[in-house]
Amino acid sequence: MGVPKIGTTYEDAELNCMFETYNVKKAACFVVTVDEQVKGCAAIGPLPKCAPATCELQKMYFAPSLRGKGIGKKMLQICLKYAKRTGYRECYLETMTYMKAAQSMYKKAGFTYLKQAMGNTGHYECSVWMLKKL
Repeated sequence: MGVPKIGTTYEDAELNCMFETYNVKKAACFVVTVDEQVKGCAAIGPLPKCAPATCELQKMYFAPSLRGKGIGKKMLQICLKYAKRTGYRECYLETMTYMKAAQSMYKKAGFTYLKQAMGNTGHYECSVWMLKKL
C-alpha cells in the first residue's frame, strides 16, 4: 500500500515477536486465516506513554484478496469489543493520509480526527490520528 519502511510500523520490533507482544495483559492480536494461511490481523495494545485507559488499534493488515469484503469492519468490531471488555475507555489509531477507505471505516465506527498524535508510537510518517471513546 506504499507505506514507508521508516517512521511507520515497519520499524516496530514487535513485528518479529507478535505472539510475545500480544500474549500479555490488556493486549490481543486477532488473526484471519484462509485455507490455514494468515491473510490478515488486527490488534489492541496499550498506547506507549499515554494514560492506562487508552489503547491503540495496532497492526491492522489484510491481504488484497480480503479487502472490500467487510472483514476489516468485523475485525475492528472485535478489537473494540475486546478493548472495552478489558477496561480501556478510549481507543487511538494512526494511519496514512491516502488510506481513505480505512478512514471512512473508522469514522463510521465512531472515531474522530485529532489535531496531533497521542502517546509515543514512533510512527512519525503517520499523519492521521483518530480517537474513539469506548
